[in-house]
Amino acid sequence: MGLTVILAEKPSQAKAYADAFQVAKKTKHYIEIAPNQTFPDGATITWGIGHLVELKQPADYKPEWKRWSLAQLPMIPDNYEFRVAKGKWDQFQEVKRLFKEAHVLINACDVDREGSNIFYSIYRQTGVRQKPVQRLWINSLEVDEIRKGFANLRNNDKDLLLYHEAQARQISDWLVGMNASRLYTMLLKAKGLNETMSIGRVQSPTVYMIYQRQQEIEHFKPTNFYELTAEFLAEKGPYKGKAAIKKDKREEVEQILHQASITEGEILPGVIRDVKKARKHVKPPKLHALSTLQAKANKIWKYSPAKVLDVVQGLYEKKLVSYPRSDCQYITEAEFSYLADRLADYQKIVDKPFEIATARPQKRYVDNAQVEEHYAIIPTKTIPTAGKVQGLSPMERNIYFEIVKSALAMFHRDHVYKETTIMTNVKAIDFKTVGKVELDPGFKTLWSGSEPTKKKDEEPLLPPVNENEVVESKVAIHEGTTQPPKPYSEGQLVQMMKTCGKLVDDESASDILKEVEGLGTEATRSGIIETIKRHGYIEVTKNIVSITDKGRVLCQTIEGSLLSSPTMTAKWETYLRKIGNGTGSKEAFIQNVCKFLNHLIEVTPKMVEKTDIQAAAENSASNEPLGLCPICKKGQLLSRKSFYGCSNYKAGCKFTVSKTVAGKKLSPKQVSDLCQYGVTKEMKGFKSKKGSIFSAKLKLVEGKIVFEF
Repeated sequence: MGLTVILAEKPSQAKAYADAFQVAKKTKHYIEIAPNQTFPDGATITWGIGHLVELKQPADYKPEWKRWSLAQLPMIPDNYEFRVAKGKWDQFQEVKRLFKEAHVLINACDVDREGSNIFYSIYRQTGVRQKPVQRLWINSLEVDEIRKGFANLRNNDKDLLLYHEAQARQISDWLVGMNASRLYTMLLKAKGLNETMSIGRVQSPTVYMIYQRQQEIEHFKPTNFYELTAEFLAEKGPYKGKAAIKKDKREEVEQILHQASITEGEILPGVIRDVKKARKHVKPPKLHALSTLQAKANKIWKYSPAKVLDVVQGLYEKKLVSYPRSDCQYITEAEFSYLADRLADYQKIVDKPFEIATARPQKRYVDNAQVEEHYAIIPTKTIPTAGKVQGLSPMERNIYFEIVKSALAMFHRDHVYKETTIMTNVKAIDFKTVGKVELDPGFKTLWSGSEPTKKKDEEPLLPPVNENEVVESKVAIHEGTTQPPKPYSEGQLVQMMKTCGKLVDDESASDILKEVEGLGTEATRSGIIETIKRHGYIEVTKNIVSITDKGRVLCQTIEGSLLSSPTMTAKWETYLRKIGNGTGSKEAFIQNVCKFLNHLIEVTPKMVEKTDIQAAAENSASNEPLGLCPICKKGQLLSRKSFYGCSNYKAGCKFTVSKTVAGKKLSPKQVSDLCQYGVTKEMKGFKSKKGSIFSAKLKLVEGKIVFEF
């Protein structure tokens, strides 16, 4: 058979593969495994370090492309060339040597299109040709799964198509990123904004989605509404109800009461017209894909999506959970079988014993037809010792337990409760009351004590009542205020990126986005959020995502273009899938992207011309001291991440000014005025706790900032 060379994506993955066999030799560049049943002549495992090979930079093609200039756009190379990534030359040279000596090559990178791209980019860069290539396709790094995978290797037909798909995506993202980033940066610089604007097919519409939500919040005008509520006293206890009446004016509700001869606050007889009792069942939740795990971990523990991916990747490399970058919430009967065999062990891990309700696979969780490349994220067959569990970090333990519990929930009982609906009539006005009584917590016991409970969401306990029972009633007019939409949390942002098809008016584009699951992939969404944070387009404070002034400028300049809409991703992904299925052409796709760039270069100057850059321009220069500290009179006020603070803080000066006051972002000029003169000019756009917008000056009084109306 000759030498078999296996390429893993990274060293940890290579080590996991080697653990499944007897190791003959280890070096810092490869691992040799001894002859065995699967590899009679042995094999050598080497690895990338992520992307060993990357697309060249513009200056590598033409020296004049090094300088950022509008005259050089669009930069479209005749041929797209690759280079060894910086700092990875030694590893590449070893991989190249091994590839040349190999009789058979095995692509054992991650099982997705980027894994195919990593392998073939390295393979092409080595200059090696005409070697037989096979594909390892597994979802777990457990010893049994690795051995089974290597014993049942796939051919590389699909792998090659995925590589062409991935490379088309990679080149097109390079074209858009390199050209559009320079285009917007140079145009805005000419207008006075000294910032680098990073533009991307996925990152830009993501920023725009956050901008749209912020616009909805800022332009929201709260209005009052009026409802009828009532307090009742039955023979066996009190309860409350609400009429199906909601009006914009109090007089309208008062008129309804007047017509019914009801005086607000008066004790009147009421009659229980109807009592309905229904037994309700809630099924255990579906198994986790990466995005649902990220959303839940963010909601409960405020972990960022990027951190969750890092943690679950680590658990995968420790062989405790299945492949983390999964977008699937189903498993096959094979996975269900091993989970069922180890139920007692998993229950012991999370210390949640329960009687098994069903040991049969249910379509809600187990469906072979729904599993394509990966199945849901579940615990592996490896049962960790108590010591290993204790050795996990608190974050690892939380995530691991969540994955185990979601798998155990499949075998648990439904959550069952009794819902009682009472209709009480007071002088021809019906009041509805709904209450719940839990009959069986079921699967919810798995999470009891580990999740915060929201008492305000719980339905009230109701007294036992009967139809036609007469009750005492006291009717009141309740005044409420409409609330603005809430800003996104990081976890919600991941879900919004996934479901953005709902925001697209074009029906066909919306359908495609639902099919490809929105912006980015399970593997890339958290990275995209980190990228737009790093570029200064958004800020995350206490898990709440908000747009920055720089982000606003970006969104105003891309408004109305494909760069602001998920539709571009829909169109791209449709054609990329065709390339992956062998029915599309990489060349045709890239040609269309070049046409888009030419159009963008033509129309963008007009959009930039009408964009207001003042706030962003002020903030881009805010690294300069804003003036003398008004408290200690010694230090300078400097810009920090979320506040302005005195440079003399080490000597004890604690004076700070938050960058956001009552929902309004303060500019460096406003803070400078506050410190210099003790008061600002009147400013619009402050928001009260009730959501109403107001104007005020900010005044410095004894080191504290107060409103002056």
